[in-house]
Amino acid sequence: MPTAVLQTPPAPAAAEPVLVVDRLRAYYRTHAFGLDRDIRAVDDISLTVAPGEVYGIAGESSSGKTTLIKTIVGAIRPPLAVVGGSVRFRFGGEIRDIYALTPAELQTIRWRHLSCILQGSMNVLNPVRQIRHSFQDFAFPHMGLKPAAFWQAVRAHLARLDLDPAVLDSYPHQLSGGMRQRTTIALATVCTPEFIVADEPTTALDVIVQRDVLTMLRDIQRRLGSSFLFVTHDMSVHATVSDRVGIVYAGRLVEEAETPTLFRGALHPYTQHLVASLPRIGDTTRRASLPGRPPSLADPPSGCRFHPRCPLAMDVCREKVPALVEAAPRHRVACFAVSGAPS
Repeated sequence: MPTAVLQTPPAPAAAEPVLVVDRLRAYYRTHAFGLDRDIRAVDDISLTVAPGEVYGIAGESSSGKTTLIKTIVGAIRPPLAVVGGSVRFRFGGEIRDIYALTPAELQTIRWRHLSCILQGSMNVLNPVRQIRHSFQDFAFPHMGLKPAAFWQAVRAHLARLDLDPAVLDSYPHQLSGGMRQRTTIALATVCTPEFIVADEPTTALDVIVQRDVLTMLRDIQRRLGSSFLFVTHDMSVHATVSDRVGIVYAGRLVEEAETPTLFRGALHPYTQHLVASLPRIGDTTRRASLPGRPPSLADPPSGCRFHPRCPLAMDVCREKVPALVEAAPRHRVACFAVSGAPS
């Protein structure tokens, strides 16, 4: 497990955000046996990401993290549908509403301005083609270089990331899991995009390889000055990488703060549990598990969705949805136990 590092300086608060997500709602809409059903995977989420900032998204499995990033990058396929809100990027001083773009316009943004590091390298690399074909297919159309100059740039990029350019002649199955993941990171960053989305990039890697991949990502971010949206359920990874962290529970953002603030002074009971669950050197005390399980997003509980598992739940929590309010500078939380019950 990576060593927690909580001294990451926050991004400048005054900078115009490169990403603005405003009251985004995205549901899986299904029709079966004569019944219509909405699975509210993303339900009224608002957040911003500053230039050069690493914004982390955390939460347990089935909380809606992957669906959130799908909607942010515009990777929508039925039955998933955006039913409200907006996603706006600022690239080169120009604001782009991701859902106001034509498919051709969206294609010009991807890889050159907006890139993704997906969960599981074998989901990206074609198992029956050499690695060079992935760079040819994804990166070449966006770099505006002649073939000789393009391959020279690719080899130089691989070398900067401590990857042997010989990987271009390899098939995915000939590389270790860590090497494949490093290759997909190189593929996602070769066009020097301004915004990179990383979805669980260290899943299924052993701790040594995980540390190397996280170091590589941080080095790339500092070198390119790109903004990152970094998604993982592993809070120790966020402590190492993220400048600011948003906690998602049952499709809603329940807390957001700069990383040191979140780890030292979490306010939401769910966030407090996530932080308390981390192992600490020399601490042998037994940690209590959170009772219950996440609710079904097809039929979520009324009011605060965390109230069936919350030790601080009040009557108002069962009836009303707590607003995400600023409890302290750059620290938002959605909890009546913090903000007080409405009159």
